[in-house]
Amino acid sequence: MKIAVINGSLSSPSKTYLTTSYVVDYLRAHFPEIQVSFIDLKDYNIVFCDARDPEEYEGDTKEVIDIIREADALLVGTPVYRGSIPGSLKNIFDIIPNDSLRGKVVGFIATGGTYHHFLAIEHQLKPLAGYFKAHVVPGNVYAHNEHFQNKQLTDDVIKERLKELADSLIDLARSINKKASGPEHPLIPRKSLSQS
Repeated sequence: MKIAVINGSLSSPSKTYLTTSYVVDYLRAHFPEIQVSFIDLKDYNIVFCDARDPEEYEGDTKEVIDIIREADALLVGTPVYRGSIPGSLKNIFDIIPNDSLRGKVVGFIATGGTYHHFLAIEHQLKPLAGYFKAHVVPGNVYAHNEHFQNKQLTDDVIKERLKELADSLIDLARSINKKASGPEHPLIPRKSLSQS
């Protein structure tokens, strides 16, 4: 299984980086059989979407598209500015092909200064996942300033919720992949209505 984790913040260090990297460390320590790719947007030179065919992108942009395409599940972390996600992250959703997330499991982490923006996941991110026909895992996480001290994630409840989100992401992805591979035994055909 392949999981891609996106840090949608361009600032460093950021609350979004701290939460997404925490999940990456957890996944790598507890699920060594899973290939985890960490897309830290500040480390990539992503061009802005210009309506070209996604196959025509090159360099870092193509690399990010390919990582997302090949992933079985995606965990997206984003800061919330003015009640919305930053343009740098929205640009990722604009450049990936429409079928990149179809049938895949997606989880979300959002961070903000206060409690005010916790609904950004519901109003911004879940509709994007719906557009791409992805499955959103329950238990998404929102963290704010009070959960951090000295540029470190310190809140144990948030840490536990991040672990639960990672576990749920894997469980749902495995379940979907198992069902997609078909049943172990052929199904017995149902009688048609005319035969009953």
